Amino acid sequence: MADALAAAARAFGAEIRTGAEVARIVTNSDGRATGVALRSGEELSSRVVASAVDPKQTLTRLLDPVVLGPELVWRGGNIRTPGATAKVDLALSGVPRFDGADEARLRGRIVIAPGIDYLERAADAAKYGRVSEEPMLEATLPSLSDPTLAPEGQHVMSVLFQAAPYALREGGWESERERVGDLTVKTLEAYAPGLEELVTARRVTTPVDLEREHGLSGGHVQHGEPGLENFFAWRPLLGHARYRFGVPGLFLCGSGAHPGGGVTGGPGQNASREIASAAKRG
Repeated sequence: MADALAAAARAFGAEIRTGAEVARIVTNSDGRATGVALRSGEELSSRVVASAVDPKQTLTRLLDPVVLGPELVWRGGNIRTPGATAKVDLALSGVPRFDGADEARLRGRIVIAPGIDYLERAADAAKYGRVSEEPMLEATLPSLSDPTLAPEGQHVMSVLFQAAPYALREGGWESERERVGDLTVKTLEAYAPGLEELVTARRVTTPVDLEREHGLSGGHVQHGEPGLENFFAWRPLLGHARYRFGVPGLFLCGSGAHPGGGVTGGPGQNASREIASAAKRG
């Protein structure tokens, strides 16, 4: 999917650069975004800047606090980002057998969430700073649709683990990391007997890893808590919800904007419309 999006963008004349860390968003004397400065020292100028970085980082790390002013800096720093999702990748020697599901069904999303009480208990664990002993799992077997993702006859499984809080009450993620992997396999085994014997390798990505490696504040995969105060006209902040963000010329196009996280493309599509509309008005 990423390759298809990149190809489409290049077809319209976009230049894509990777490994080019942005150090700050450049603003002019009027407080308008005019480009970005890279960590290498290079500056890139543009008429508008679109940020897919989470809103907390966009405001508090990339913009000059003098330009923003103390109120917006304070509000940005208080955007709630309590990450509670871990990711477990499994390498499998074969296709797991889930009770009552043929291989065709396994090409979709596999959700382990037996009921509301089960979900409540999982959320309670995260609320009190503990890894859930009975996690909600969302799993996919992408190699069923794309065999190139694994050696012939083998498969990969990608599992989202809910709930695994960024801030643990006791211990740290170095000691809890493998326990998340164990709990994931144990939970899946209950619905797909024999799966544990198929696992040849695994990788556990914690909320701390998501923050460190992918720049997600608090390890929050949706760039901000989808609470009632953070939806619709309130996402990510009241007064900054129509993709124009922080300073003139800056647009927010990631999961921190409405309609939020998930692979929908909605925030980016909506932001692109606003950018095109702004360009027409000059």
